[in-house]
Amino acid sequence: MAFMNMRQLLEHWERSGRLLRIRKEVDPKFELGAVIKAVKGRQPMVFQKVKGYSVPMAAGLGGSKELLAESMGMQPEDLLPRLIEAVVHPLATKNREQAPVQENVITSRINLRELFPVCTYNALDSGAYYVSGVMVVKGADGQKRYTSIRRMQLLDGNRTSILISSPELFQQYREFEERGAAMEAAFMFGIVPAVVLASQVSTHLFHADKLEVASALLGQQLEVVRCKTVDLEVLAEAEVVFEGRILPRVREPEGPFGELGGYYGPRTEQPVVEFSAVTYRNNPVWQTILPASYEEKLPMAIAREIALLGSVRQVVPGVKDVHITMGGVGRYHAVIRIRKVQEGDGKTALLAAFAGDKDLKHVVVVDEDVNLLDPLDVEWAIATRVQADLDTFIVTGAKGSPLEPSHNLRGVTAKMGIDATFPLAEAEHYRRTSIPGQEEIELASYL
Repeated sequence: MAFMNMRQLLEHWERSGRLLRIRKEVDPKFELGAVIKAVKGRQPMVFQKVKGYSVPMAAGLGGSKELLAESMGMQPEDLLPRLIEAVVHPLATKNREQAPVQENVITSRINLRELFPVCTYNALDSGAYYVSGVMVVKGADGQKRYTSIRRMQLLDGNRTSILISSPELFQQYREFEERGAAMEAAFMFGIVPAVVLASQVSTHLFHADKLEVASALLGQQLEVVRCKTVDLEVLAEAEVVFEGRILPRVREPEGPFGELGGYYGPRTEQPVVEFSAVTYRNNPVWQTILPASYEEKLPMAIAREIALLGSVRQVVPGVKDVHITMGGVGRYHAVIRIRKVQEGDGKTALLAAFAGDKDLKHVVVVDEDVNLLDPLDVEWAIATRVQADLDTFIVTGAKGSPLEPSHNLRGVTAKMGIDATFPLAEAEHYRRTSIPGQEEIELASYL
């Protein structure tokens, strides 16, 4: 079954024995993040005592494909095709007048630091950050909803800075700013992995409402409620919502901050959010996503695989599947598996991959007999099917990811494609060894 709110999901994982309950008090400065990092953000956990606060905090809700898929009532191999289907056929959200997330409402004398745990994660981070809030905004027409996850550094009282790294979203903000108007925004905390996954789908390529994409992934309409102080709708069963406005022509220093690639991003001037309301459920459960953990990287990678698969499929119909790796921080490295029909298919797939995603740096194409999810099998293909002078190419001076430090230092990036497919004319020489009956062997029966 698919789980429509975080409480249901946590209860399910507790019943199945997979929820870690951290009973020792932890400090939100460094210690809490260090505990999550011990399991790489791959196991669901609840911190029962966070120093200075009375609310528990959940983490690790979507840090593996198995957990992510289970939360939506599907198998891991269904994630990519079901996400594609949800983008193509989203399911409208359902409005309601009253909602659990508004059981408690604060609209005056808001002091964010006193309400919910705000963590400092890395040694050189410039302060305490909110990193798991799914932001909801609307365009200038007041119609189209846009959702994404944005980090916010706590400043004071009811103010945070906000990093808007999406060019499309920043342009949207700039249109408000040029008119001297604030852009309304709401941030949802304590939500299910389907909403996080859907929030990572690129609106530049797919113009679906991401909450409707999440509904389709879950197979049921997510319910939304109108905010108390801004003209936006938020999930009725979120745990906590911050409502506010991104101010025009106001900037505050933000960073350094430990980012996706495992390095610190620079200190820059960023817009400021002023919050007008905080709403939350009775006995709320707070939530975080450890920066650079599997829980952050995996949804990002799966969402990017949609665009990658589409780009390659246009020119190599024999593409079987694609994989953006965690070792490449869910963004820079990909493996593509194809059914090779003619010479050149491998390099054509590589060129399509780089054209379709500027962030990719290193891409490997393998034959359909290679398990692209097994790093050892992919490395074996590179070791036994690649001649560097014939099967690799490098593109210099290309666009890259602004989060990738070697790109930032140089202004451009190089990209390397590796064609690890064997020549069709020499197929007989690349027949893999096999032992009949190997798959049926159960070692325990021989002991």
